[in-house]
Amino acid sequence: MTGLVVCLAVLAAASAFGVLHRRRDGRVRVGGRDSGERLTSDDLGGPLGERATLVQFSSAFCAPCRATRRVLSEVTGMVEGVRHVEIDAEAQLDLVRRLHILRTPTVLVLDADGSVVRRASGQPRRADVIAALGAAV
Repeated sequence: MTGLVVCLAVLAAASAFGVLHRRRDGRVRVGGRDSGERLTSDDLGGPLGERATLVQFSSAFCAPCRATRRVLSEVTGMVEGVRHVEIDAEAQLDLVRRLHILRTPTVLVLDADGSVVRRASGQPRRADVIAALGAAV
């Protein structure tokens, strides 16, 4: 009887965690103005966008990273002055630690000065990225 109760409790906890994780995955949230984190062209290995920059942290075997790359490329094609930069998380571990990147893909939305204004962990939706750009420009 005790084993059954423990099994049901573990199942309920795992289900709750799964639902919470699924709701948060890819959600763009406020993530930088309060912390004051700023990235430079040296950090990115190239220039910032005129109006905003989408920074994607990826890894070699990350399937959602490919889909995220496609979404961000579409958005940069639609919005003038926005640049997409993809960073290999494994090659830039100091930057990953500094920015508290815990998983790939992670997308940072930077304003024209390089300040982080939004962040998404997981694959973001196109509409969410466009809305996040509204906060950056």
